Amino acid sequence: MDLGLSYSATSVETEISNQLCGIIAYLTIEDSTQDIFMFVQCLGGGVLPGLALFDMMTVSDSAVYTIAMGYSASMGAFVLSGGDITKRLAFPHAWVMIHQPASSFYEGELANYFLDTGEIRRIRKSVIRAYARRTGQSYRAILTGMERDSFMTPEEAQALGIIDGIIDLEY
Repeated sequence: MDLGLSYSATSVETEISNQLCGIIAYLTIEDSTQDIFMFVQCLGGGVLPGLALFDMMTVSDSAVYTIAMGYSASMGAFVLSGGDITKRLAFPHAWVMIHQPASSFYEGELANYFLDTGEIRRIRKSVIRAYARRTGQSYRAILTGMERDSFMTPEEAQALGIIDGIIDLEY
């Protein structure tokens, strides 16, 4: 089925997240026995739009495959981990990167910054808990891995549990 949509490598922002959530909902309603394939090449994006997409993927009745190609960084790695367990894959030359969620909330007074830090901590804990559930790693292991930019080969991403397998390409 051609939905007439085409995306180049982009970040997870509200419009893209809304469109992808709508597509997942539509495909699931249309025929929940059909698998959904999401090819992920993403440098990151907004935490809240990424969480919305992650939630939609994990509640879909359809099996959701995620396949890393090129780079899946930041929110792209989080979305990659949202595929069904055993259906999260990477091409052999893909790169995966995780790090702390950042905020773009702060754009005003200092008092608002301190209010925002509480929200940032809450969102960060939510992301770490989701990674821990999806990867089988401890909260502490994920927190440690996210302390700085952690770039991973597909083998390293598989060892961490972000993906389940590497696509074997015969050259």
